[in-house]
Amino acid sequence: MKLAVIAANGRTANKVIDEAIKRGFDITAFGRGENNTNAQTYVQKDLFDLTTEDVKGFDAVVDAFGAWTDETYPLHTTSLMHLCDILSGTDTRLLVVGGAGSLYVNPEHTMQVSDTPDFPDAFKPLAAAMAAALEKLRERNDVKWTYISPAGDYQADGKRTGKYILAGEELTLNERGESIISYADYAIAMVDEIEKGGHIQQRISVVRK
Repeated sequence: MKLAVIAANGRTANKVIDEAIKRGFDITAFGRGENNTNAQTYVQKDLFDLTTEDVKGFDAVVDAFGAWTDETYPLHTTSLMHLCDILSGTDTRLLVVGGAGSLYVNPEHTMQVSDTPDFPDAFKPLAAAMAAALEKLRERNDVKWTYISPAGDYQADGKRTGKYILAGEELTLNERGESIISYADYAIAMVDEIEKGGHIQQRISVVRK
C-alpha cells in the first residue's frame, strides 16, 4: 500500500510512519523542514505548495498538520481545505489526525468536551480551531476523508499496548473510566483504518482498552 504522510516530522506522524513501515507500506513523507522520519522517501515541501500531482497515485494520505499559536490556528482549516482541494474527486483517502476537544459529551451532540467546565482555558482556542476545521471537512462530499480523534489524555510517551476501543463522535471511556491513549496506540488505530477503510466521510475516535 502506498501512503503519503503530510507534516511528517511531528511526533504523531512519526509513530504512524513507523507503524506503517512494520506492515510493509511504501511511504512518502512530506515536510517543511529537514527529514526526521524513517519513511522510504522524503519530500521537503510546504503543505500549501503541494499539488494534485504530488499526491497522485497514493492509496491514502495522512494529514498530521498542527498549529499551536493564536496567529496560526486558522491554518487548521485552510491547510485541510487545501488538501481536500488537491484530492477532490480522486479515490485517494484522506485521514486526518484530529483533536479530542470536539468530541460530544451528550447523546444530543449539543455539547463538546471543550464546552465542559473542567476543560482548560489555555486549550480552548486550539480546540475551537480544530473543531472549525472539522466542520468545514464535513461539508466535503468530494473527498474520501476520515477524521480520527484521540482520547482526551493523549500521551506522547505512553506505552504501546496494541489494544484500543474504536468509538464514534462521543467521548468514550474505557472500563477503568479513562479517556486515554498513547501516540503509539493511536498510530495502530490510524494504520488499521487505512488498511480497512470502513469509515468514509466519518469522524471516529479511539481510546486505550
